[in-house]
Amino acid sequence: MRAAFRSGAVATLATAALIITGCSADTGSAGTAEDPIELTYWTWADLDEVVDLWNEEHPEIQVTVNKQDGGDPAITKLLTAIKAGSGAPDLIQAEYQKIPTLVASEALADLSGTIDGELAGEFTEGVWDSVTLGSDAVYAIPQDTGPMMFYYRADIFEQHGLTVPTTWDEYAETARALRAADPNAYLGTFSANDAGWFAGLAQQAAAEWWSIDSDSWGVGIDEAPTRQVAEFWGGLVEEGVIDNKPMYTPEWNAALNDGTQAGWLGAVWSPGVLSGNAADTAGLWKAAPLPTWGGEPTNGNWGGSSTAVTSQSKHVEAATEFATWLNTDPEAVQVLVDTASIYPASTDAAASALTEAPEFFSNQPDFYDIAADAAASVVPFQYGPNVNVAFSAYNDEFAKAAEAKTADAFTASVAAMQKITVDDLESSGFTVTK
Repeated sequence: MRAAFRSGAVATLATAALIITGCSADTGSAGTAEDPIELTYWTWADLDEVVDLWNEEHPEIQVTVNKQDGGDPAITKLLTAIKAGSGAPDLIQAEYQKIPTLVASEALADLSGTIDGELAGEFTEGVWDSVTLGSDAVYAIPQDTGPMMFYYRADIFEQHGLTVPTTWDEYAETARALRAADPNAYLGTFSANDAGWFAGLAQQAAAEWWSIDSDSWGVGIDEAPTRQVAEFWGGLVEEGVIDNKPMYTPEWNAALNDGTQAGWLGAVWSPGVLSGNAADTAGLWKAAPLPTWGGEPTNGNWGGSSTAVTSQSKHVEAATEFATWLNTDPEAVQVLVDTASIYPASTDAAASALTEAPEFFSNQPDFYDIAADAAASVVPFQYGPNVNVAFSAYNDEFAKAAEAKTADAFTASVAAMQKITVDDLESSGFTVTK
C-alpha cells in the first residue's frame, strides 16, 4: 500500500491498519438475544428510526445512537478518546475528508477482512476511493455523497433568452449575457467561506491536492488543475460578471429570493437549502449537470459521510455488519432517505429509494436521473491528514483574493494554500515529497 507516517510513529498506514485490527478483540456476531453484542454509534444525523429497525431485526446485536456535533468537534472528541485508550464508540459517522486524519491517528479499524468482497461494486469508484485511500485497506462504509450540480432560475433564463451552459466557457458567456440584460443580477458568486465547495470544483478539474507514495505525502494544490479553476473564477470576479460575496449570508439568501442570484453551483443536497432559504421560489429553479472543462464528463463531490469502525471496538465484525446493512440494505436506506434526507452513496439503493423529485423541484421529474449521472461522473480525489489546515488556509487566503477582485490574487491564494499545507505536514512530523 502507498502510505504515510509520522516520524517516530508506526511505519506506514498499512502497518498501522494491521496493528489496529489485531488489537481489536473481536467477538464477531456471536451475540444472542439473551446476551447481545452492544455497539455504540456516534453520529450527528437523525438515525434513531433506522437503528430501531436494526435492533428489532437483530436482537443479537444491539446498537445505541449517541448524538454528537458534526465536523471537527466530533473528530476531536474521538481522537481524545483514542489517545486516552478508553471512551471511544464502536462506530462513528465520518466525513470523507476526515478519514485520512483518523487513519493517520490510528483511530479506525481496517475492515477489508470483514466486508463482503463484492461490496465495492455498490459504490462509484470516486466514492469507494474516499474510504480506501487508494489501498487494499477499507476504513469505512460510504453512507451519503454530494455530487455537484448547477442550479438556475428557469424563469429568468427564459426571460432573457439564456441557454443552460454545458461547459465553463459557456458558463462565462452566460454570466456576461445575464449581466448585460440585468445589471443587478449575477449567475453566481465566488464564495470564500466553504473550502469544500472549491475542492469539489478542483476535483472536477482532475486536481490531486494530496497523494500517498510509499512512506510520504505529496501535496499538489498549487498545480495546473487548481490554478486553472482559480484563474477562471478570479477572471470572472475581476471582470465583474460574477459576484464575490460568500454563500449562506442574509445578503445571499435575499439574492436567491429576488432573483439577483440566478444560479448556484451546489450539490445534490441543495434543494434542502433552497427550500429553506427561498421557499417562495419553488418551481422556478431547475437542476443541470455541472459545466465541464470539455471532453468526457467529470464531476466533483461536495460533502458526504461514511460509517467507520473505531480501532477501540471489540466487535469489529458485528460493527461492520451493521455499517454495511445501514448503508446498502434497501429498507434501511429508504428510512435514511425519509428521516435523514441523505443522497445515498450506494447506487442501487439510491435508485430504489429516490423515485420522486424533491418537492421543491416538482417541476423537474427527472431530477434524480440528473443526480445519478452527476454521481456516476465523480472522479477520485485524495484528501490528506491535515485537511483542516488546508481548508482554513482557503478561507483566509481566498477571502483576501475575493476582496482584491483580481485573477492574480486568486492564483496567489493557491500558492499560499500549498505552502501552508506543506509546512504544517512537515512540522507535524510527516514526510513530504517535494
